[in-house]
Amino acid sequence: MNEIVITEPIIIPVKPTDKGLLAFASCVVNNSISLNSIAIYSRPNGTGYRLLYPIKTLPNGKEINIFYPINNKAGRI
Repeated sequence: MNEIVITEPIIIPVKPTDKGLLAFASCVVNNSISLNSIAIYSRPNGTGYRLLYPIKTLPNGKEINIFYPINNKAGRI
């Protein structure tokens, strides 16, 4: 199985909101793909963090994922 290498992590804190937004993150995967605008939220129960990945809203109102982890292992790296 191919190894996933994540480099150049950047976390930019924002003023915390009542909705739990704490920061935005970016990184480079396998020296090939830059992932940006990953939102970092606190979990509602206060036991850690959750990531939200960017979406695009189409003219018809439908929302599509721009990128996202395809399995739990990739999401936990």
